[in-house]
Amino acid sequence: MRQWLANVYRLGVKELRSLRADPVLLVLIAYVFSVAVYAVATGARLEVINASVAYVDLDRSDLSGRIIGAILPPEFDTPEEIPATDIAKVMDSGEFVFVLSFPPRFEADVLAGLQPSLQLNVDATAMVQAGNGAVFLQQIITGEITKFVARSDEASASSIDIVVTAQFNPNLQSTWFASVMQVINNITILSVLLTGAAMIREREHGTIEHLLVMPVTPSEIMVAKIWANGLAIIIGAILSLWLVVQGILGVPIAGSISLFIAGSVLYLVSVTGLGILLATFTTSMAQFGLLALPVLVIMNLLSGSTTPMESIPLWLQYVMQAAPSTHFVAFAQAILYRGAGLEVVWADMALMTVLGAAFFVVALMRFRQTMASA
Repeated sequence: MRQWLANVYRLGVKELRSLRADPVLLVLIAYVFSVAVYAVATGARLEVINASVAYVDLDRSDLSGRIIGAILPPEFDTPEEIPATDIAKVMDSGEFVFVLSFPPRFEADVLAGLQPSLQLNVDATAMVQAGNGAVFLQQIITGEITKFVARSDEASASSIDIVVTAQFNPNLQSTWFASVMQVINNITILSVLLTGAAMIREREHGTIEHLLVMPVTPSEIMVAKIWANGLAIIIGAILSLWLVVQGILGVPIAGSISLFIAGSVLYLVSVTGLGILLATFTTSMAQFGLLALPVLVIMNLLSGSTTPMESIPLWLQYVMQAAPSTHFVAFAQAILYRGAGLEVVWADMALMTVLGAAFFVVALMRFRQTMASA
């Protein structure tokens, strides 16, 4: 056992030196855990920010003025008035996302207890912004009408007082979600790519023959590649959480980083094993990239990091339970977002351990066959 550990250590050091000598992979790791995290978190915003609004006011009343005045930044730009004949033109050109149209006698009909129609045209090209923005505008309109009818700056009394508390992301900022999820997704991507690239590099450089004549076993070679590349990924993920997510983006990390690292190590065993398994079916880096790409896309899209698990078909939810990425995403979200402890995430850690062992055994069997036929 001592000799086995010594061989694993020495082979792992060799992997780290090979990684250090590969500037492309070093730049990739640095980019993925820095620029990529920042760009995705700040570039793809899902909430309503600076949405353009136009209005047609055929009423020219105090009520229509109050509603227009309540549409404020940062959710919306200052509303611009347009003639009624330009509604179709500005919507077709995409100049405005929302166009609000006040009919004549709107205020008089409201005060008379009638139910006048207030038209809101929405450019639903961007569905999320359109849907959320329409809800916000409806709330603004309803609130201002209620205040106006009550002849007060406070809403009329209601028999039900609804208090909404947004936990874990009180300002509902997509940056908080996207930044942490990007780090989690990048752990999966790099785990597959680095270990697979390490295997392909052995073939392309001809060092696989050197390994075959050395007194080392396939398990020693495989474990060495896993711990060496996994160490580089864990260090990059931790620095990304501290420097980029917390430092630059100002996103708080609620839970224990140590517990997150422990679960990430369990996850790395399975996903790096997957990278080695994919590499055994290819003979070049180009082939490996083409094979790994659809696997990574499916893992990221259906693991719950991009869309909630509840939004995919039920049968597919059951299928994805066999993917370690599904349990890692649930584990990471519970710790980093909600501050969960071991008593909450132990089940996900146990499942990652079982799946990791299964992936490791399958990858090891395939790796032994590959080395025997080399």
